[in-house]
Amino acid sequence: MRNLFAFLFRYRGILVFALLEVLSIYLLIRNSAYQRAAFFNSANAYAGQLLEWRTRVSEYFELAEVNQSLAAENAALRQRLYLSDLGRRVADSLPIRRDSLSQVRLLRTGRPDSLVLGNQALTNNDPSYPLIPARVVNNSLRDVDNYLTLNVGTADQVRPGMGVLAAAGVVGRVQSVSEHYARITSLLHSKTAISAKIQRDGTFGSIKWQGDDPTHALLDYIPRQNKLVRGDTVITSGYNATFPEGVMVGTIDTFTKEPDKNFWTVRVRLSVNFSNLTYVYVVRSRPQAERDTLETHTGTVVGGGKRP
Repeated sequence: MRNLFAFLFRYRGILVFALLEVLSIYLLIRNSAYQRAAFFNSANAYAGQLLEWRTRVSEYFELAEVNQSLAAENAALRQRLYLSDLGRRVADSLPIRRDSLSQVRLLRTGRPDSLVLGNQALTNNDPSYPLIPARVVNNSLRDVDNYLTLNVGTADQVRPGMGVLAAAGVVGRVQSVSEHYARITSLLHSKTAISAKIQRDGTFGSIKWQGDDPTHALLDYIPRQNKLVRGDTVITSGYNATFPEGVMVGTIDTFTKEPDKNFWTVRVRLSVNFSNLTYVYVVRSRPQAERDTLETHTGTVVGGGKRP
């Protein structure tokens, strides 16, 4: 203990100087919006680089598992895009309907016009509706507010507010972006709310995570008079401009009636397995800019977790 006090007394000047420097930097960042934004952008860039190096090392030892998951995903996509023998028989004497043009293009080019994400076919050749592939370099599951880091940024046309999807369904929303990295607010976040609906009857609700189980979330605002079925599919409603309509969120696992509530307590099993999430897609809803402008001028905003 005497040596510790002697050390502190000997270097008291340097220690006080370092403490004041840290305090001044903290106050500067806290009270200056410009400095705060610059600090977080720089921090995202450096943290993203370190996380990418760490991910490369860890992925080397997980190549077998990743290859297995990719093989299963490719098999599922090929099954959805497979054309039967009858589908290839297009008579030359019959007029081609508009909805069969994509099928003919697939036969000629061997390349589909869309990619199936979360049971929803999303176009991959429309510049106003981009699909930006990305790799997860960091992912948290144990916190109340969980985030992901992707290896794409402003250089890849990624912007805050864009949605993030995996092959199985909804992942989250872009919160902040640096040049080469993006921080994602995960679906496993206490403030994330996604407008969703039950596919069978179209009943609208809001998906919210309760902060405990990373495999389940709650579907709120489902009236008690509605009949629910275990295993019902829950998809995005399209009311939230971040996500296209019809993307898979999960399936109803359990539902109970609370005596003091007018709504069901619905527990949804999420379709995305966040514990082994590796590859995702950043998307932007087609009518987002026009829709946001209209709703801003009319004073009407349809939020992610609010009912219209």
